[in-house]
Parts: sequence; C-alpha cells; structure tokens
Amino acid sequence: MPGKLKAFHEFRSAMNEKLLSKGNLQLKRFFNLDSQVYVDGALPGKTKELMGLVASAVLRCDDCITYHMIQCADLGVTDEEFFETFNVTLIVGGSITIPHIRRAAETLEEIRASGKRKRDKRGNGNMVNRQAKSGRKGGIGRKDKE
Repeated sequence: MPGKLKAFHEFRSAMNEKLLSKGNLQLKRFFNLDSQVYVDGALPGKTKELMGLVASAVLRCDDCITYHMIQCADLGVTDEEFFETFNVTLIVGGSITIPHIRRAAETLEEIRASGKRKRDKRGNGNMVNRQAKSGRKGGIGRKDKE
C-alpha cells in the first residue's frame, strides 16, 4: 500500500494540531504524558516503544501500531526484533491479532523501502535518526511527529 505512511503522517499531524488548538487542558496533559513515557529511563526508549507496539497490536489499534512501528524503526529496531515482538503479540493477544500483524509487516516493508530511498538519495548507507539528533519528544502531541 504505497503512500500509506505519507497519508498517516499528514492526517495525524493535521488532526493533532486541530485537537491541541482547542486548548483542552486534560487533552494537553495526556499528550504530554504520552510524550514523556517513552523517554529513556530504567528501560531504554527502544524497549518502551516495542512494549507500546505489543500493547497497540493486542488492543487492535492500527494507527497506534503504525505509530510505534515508525518510532521503533527510527530507534534502530531490526527486522528480527520486530518479528520477535510480533511473536509476543500473538502469544499475548491470540489469533485475533494476526490481521494486525500482517498490516504491521506491510508497514515495515514500506518503512524499509522509504529508508532505502532516503539512503539512495544521500548516497550512503546511513539512515538519519531524527530522535537521536533532536532528542526524543515522543507522544501524540508532538507537532513534528507523524
């Protein structure tokens, strides 16, 4: 499904901006909490994002899955780590998660293809990790985020 990630980014950014523009204090507090929970602490942010991915798949939230897939890829999660995470998802959530795992695998293919195109344009094999350069701000309230 080419362009799925682009559409996801555009819709998410536009709608987050609309939601936050309403000035609702509780909504802003939740967005901030969601941003802060994924920062490095006793658990690395990468581990927390993988946990978020499992929870999102078990809860069957495709937007959440896409978001965590992108964050995990940005943090350097390997394909092998993704597929082990899908195994945990399947054990915790059962067979009802299989359609979501399929879509997650499709999303991973698009993420990897997108990363390859970015590397090819730069002429090297290194992907830019936005979070490593700018610091993790995470959460659904980030304006620069998906």
